[in-house]
Amino acid sequence: MGDLSVHNTRKQSPNTFGPRRIGRAFAIVLFCLGVLFSTQPPFTLHADLEPLQLSTESLKHNQIKVVAVGDIMLGSNYPSRSSLPPNDGADMLTAALPYFQGADILFGNLEGVLLTGSGTPKAGTGSGKVYSFKSPDHYVTHLKNAGFNLLNLANNHSNDFGAKGRNNTMRLLDEAGIHYAGLLECPTKVFEVNGLKVGFCGFAPNRATLKLNDYEQVRQTIRNLKQEADIVIVSFHGGAEGTSRQHVTKKTEYFYGENRGNPYSFARVAIDAGADLVLGHGPHVPRAVDLYKDRLIVYSLGNFATYKLFALGGSLGLAPIFSINLASDGTFIDAQITSMIQRGKGGPVPDENNAALKKIIRLTKADFPNLPLEITEDGQIKRAF
Repeated sequence: MGDLSVHNTRKQSPNTFGPRRIGRAFAIVLFCLGVLFSTQPPFTLHADLEPLQLSTESLKHNQIKVVAVGDIMLGSNYPSRSSLPPNDGADMLTAALPYFQGADILFGNLEGVLLTGSGTPKAGTGSGKVYSFKSPDHYVTHLKNAGFNLLNLANNHSNDFGAKGRNNTMRLLDEAGIHYAGLLECPTKVFEVNGLKVGFCGFAPNRATLKLNDYEQVRQTIRNLKQEADIVIVSFHGGAEGTSRQHVTKKTEYFYGENRGNPYSFARVAIDAGADLVLGHGPHVPRAVDLYKDRLIVYSLGNFATYKLFALGGSLGLAPIFSINLASDGTFIDAQITSMIQRGKGGPVPDENNAALKKIIRLTKADFPNLPLEITEDGQIKRAF
């Protein structure tokens, strides 16, 4: 604008304001101002003013959209390359891409390590068959191209090939610009989304990870993150596995003699410490959702993209996608469940029968009958008023 002076364009008649009259007017103005400031403080706030109304577009800038999926293992070159998918895994995630659109954070649980070269697989415990997973180094590109920018590394396969596998995985994720956490070497991560600082940590009952059952460590880790971040997302790999273990029992769960934690208790400890969103995985089947202190809990996201070496029959093949909207303070706004399914040797595709959604609705009603949430038949999760 340049010149901020106000110009009066109306023509004045001669001698309208002589010097004497100007002086008198100036004195009157000074007197009035003196009276005003002697009786009232400046910058008085009025309680009856209307609150500022934000537009829908403004509100969007004060929230984040988290799209979350479960276990990811795009194929393993161990024990042989026969466990790698066709087309070198490049199209394993193609059918899911439309449902990732608009995500500020695209989250998944990386089940296994990224390691092209040889490595020493983990030893068995005598309690069952041992599975070790490692995908070729360049599979990190498949994750990057799909839009993943946050991965949990705290699970029972993150140490399948020891320190070599862990270090190589972290190196590749760093190079790809994908955030991660959950290992003792990388317990937490803080990054920025939409002008908000997001803190992330992951827990599991396994070696080389932040311990799921050490509640004091859980509390301290989350409290420390909350001091740095506006929103804290917590991931956990816990709960017993399989189609017979779909319910949240609110008790400590065991599998192959291993203490897999109490997911119900863990989630509440995490939220009490400052977590704003709790995302679970590990049972390989979907479980119920929950709301505690206005914070959403997903107890198990199930399998998502797990080629050949995972059992995928029945509920094991259900692969839901959760699209979750959080306010700038972490409060749950709403969410959407999209039903995907893995058929044959694996890879998520849309499920016209909506089996994952129907399963989550049934389990939530059974495990949390008084939950103040409504899950509609079209997959919306919203508050029940």
